[in-house]
Amino acid sequence: MTRYDVVVSGAGPVGLLLGCELRLGGVDRVLIVERMAEPDETIKAGAVNTPTVMALDRRGMLPALVQVQRRAMELFREFQRARGGDENTPPPPKFAGHFAGIMLDARLLDAADPAFADAGPAGDVGLVPQAALERLLADRARELGVELRRGVELTGFEQDDDGVTVHLAPTGGPAPESVRAGRLVGCDGGRSTVRKLAGFDFPGTPPEITGYQAMVGLAGAEGLGAGWIATDAGLYAYGPVPGRILTVEFDGPPADRTTPVTAEELQGSLRRVSGVDVTVTEVRTATRFTDNCRQVTDYRAGRVLLAGDAAHVHSPFGGQGLNLGIGDAMNLGWKLAAVVCGRAPESLLDSYTAERHPIGAWVLEWSRAQVALMRPESHARSLRAVVTDLTRTVDGTTHLVKKISGVWQHYDLPGSHPLVGRSAPDLELADGSRLADHLHGGRALLLDLADDPKLRAEAEGYGGRVDVRAAACPGRPELAGLLVRPDGFTAWAADRQGPDAGREQAGQEPGEPVADALERWFGAPAA
Repeated sequence: MTRYDVVVSGAGPVGLLLGCELRLGGVDRVLIVERMAEPDETIKAGAVNTPTVMALDRRGMLPALVQVQRRAMELFREFQRARGGDENTPPPPKFAGHFAGIMLDARLLDAADPAFADAGPAGDVGLVPQAALERLLADRARELGVELRRGVELTGFEQDDDGVTVHLAPTGGPAPESVRAGRLVGCDGGRSTVRKLAGFDFPGTPPEITGYQAMVGLAGAEGLGAGWIATDAGLYAYGPVPGRILTVEFDGPPADRTTPVTAEELQGSLRRVSGVDVTVTEVRTATRFTDNCRQVTDYRAGRVLLAGDAAHVHSPFGGQGLNLGIGDAMNLGWKLAAVVCGRAPESLLDSYTAERHPIGAWVLEWSRAQVALMRPESHARSLRAVVTDLTRTVDGTTHLVKKISGVWQHYDLPGSHPLVGRSAPDLELADGSRLADHLHGGRALLLDLADDPKLRAEAEGYGGRVDVRAAACPGRPELAGLLVRPDGFTAWAADRQGPDAGREQAGQEPGEPVADALERWFGAPAA
């Protein structure tokens, strides 16, 4: 029986990124199985948030994401031309997003808000469609030596004290086989086979909408409004690229989510919601969705773990699902690798649920709130008018964009410094590099910003686990040092003390010693 260290079920962006992170963490044998024989080109999320771009920037992928965004902007201009606009009209200064289909005006965003200050160049990227991201991650996984097998379905498994026996069935090919793995991770979507077979508790709220998103050919589209439009029958969206439509109707969930979406089905929904006599002449890609909101109570059951939609499902409004899953993969990857490779105890995996579950729970509440504002009934429409007024203020827009962009996200980690538990700021160092440049290898980083040999000496027993770098940071003179986890979150930070500090230190409580933070996250130092 073939043996693997980790088997990942599902080759979407979450499963692919997890495979990459495991390989960077030193896991030798990683297998990803995917029941679909070819990559899924179905239209899904059209953008990514700031934590996602920062995570990929820290792995050296920012230039590729910039190229994807440029192509997305070309399609935006093509849509403008098709609508009779000026192709030279510049796009908004920053894509602000929407809340419940209420478009946010980027011109009202307080760009000076400190929450937006730490992303570096990653803060300028966002228009990255899911299918394009999946292609980039598949190439990355192959480069790193991940074994990816498409057209192979996970049909069952049994776990014991020593590992997991995983049963696989190639779709329309050779005979079924079984492989042995130390761990199994389900990244296999909202209808996860791994979650169901493992018996994870999956509480939540039932669906009440039927939604469609598609790329189509349209005739008679001149009467459609661009962007999100609320009507007496629901909501629809047209654009921001040629042929993209989305509809939402509040008549219950789809009767069948598995059959192919037809042109007649899309046309009927769009006509009912918009009131425009359009004709769908071609269906290039289409999907149904609903607002079923559920989340597992624990992301781990023994040697079986979940990430992405397998752990939490909700409506796609605001594009939070893809980003939530990417965050899961980044959080889990280095921890699981450390446990598999014997660098950390099993208890490190307990922090995966502890850190990611609260963010997932917030996304579910955010999704439910948007559905409540979308309902085509008088009370919801009155509340929608109030929220719309709030979005026309600087404070309202800035608050919502901070939530949508993900810059608010943090973990409850030990330590009193304000950076601890937050995504590390992308510091610009005196040598011309950025902090993100020093995280490409997937290891932790102890950054000495005060030329302190004693600080650097604390990491002497962590060779291969923690990189150490001394550098100056003129833009943040108050900082003495940072310990950054492989996922980019700050595990420890300290400010300079004394008269040369960049800011007042009076009254600041002493934080956790760096030695304790090192051992907490990366195990005991080598003798």
